[in-house]
Amino acid sequence: MKKIWIITLFPNYFDSLINFGITGSALRGERGSSLEIKTIQLRNYTPKDYKGVDDAPYGGGAGMVMRADVLKEAFMKGIVEDGGYGDNFKEKLHVVFPGPRGKTWDNSYCKDFAARFSQEGSKDLVFICGRYEGIDERFLNLYVDEQISLGDFILTGGEIPTMAIIDSALRFFTGVLGNKESSQQESFQANMLEHPQYTRPKVFDGVEVPEILTSGHHQNIAKYQKEESLRITKIHRPDLLEKDKK
Repeated sequence: MKKIWIITLFPNYFDSLINFGITGSALRGERGSSLEIKTIQLRNYTPKDYKGVDDAPYGGGAGMVMRADVLKEAFMKGIVEDGGYGDNFKEKLHVVFPGPRGKTWDNSYCKDFAARFSQEGSKDLVFICGRYEGIDERFLNLYVDEQISLGDFILTGGEIPTMAIIDSALRFFTGVLGNKESSQQESFQANMLEHPQYTRPKVFDGVEVPEILTSGHHQNIAKYQKEESLRITKIHRPDLLEKDKK
């Protein structure tokens, strides 16, 4: 059973991830998957409730910093000890911190991440959800294996990027998607956006579905969809096409 651990001040954030949609089904052990998600309430590992989770930064400055000792307590007791990982836990766990120093998350990075951690015998995952001005540098250096950034913008905490990383990566785990070809025919595959999609009704507000899509000629349809994918990418994300030239 592949476990995904999350240390957070707000475990309820992840209810929607677990209870709804394709990802939720996979995390509930359905769809033939062997995945389990566990949230660790950080404040349970300090006697002072929220007031003991963070403190003022040495050297001054605005905001508060999450304490290294509290994070370690949650990690060692809530995950390493309760999860039965033992003294060689570093060989069994991969700790991720969503933050601005990390490499930017994109489809290529997502597929690589999934390949590393979806294989049988690969490490279980731990996500640390930061808050306030961040977390103590010493915890980052001693316990975090990988930092990941969603982009050059600021969020109020690490819960949203953690959910985005998990949701997008799990799509590449075996058995999560009902049709294994689905993840290969979406936007960002081959550095292009997906072709336009249509469904019933055949005519909507006077606009008809492109005739070729109802022709039943699969080879011509595939050619048309590839051309449309290129056209849409040139209009909306020409930067993706530049990646092929580098």
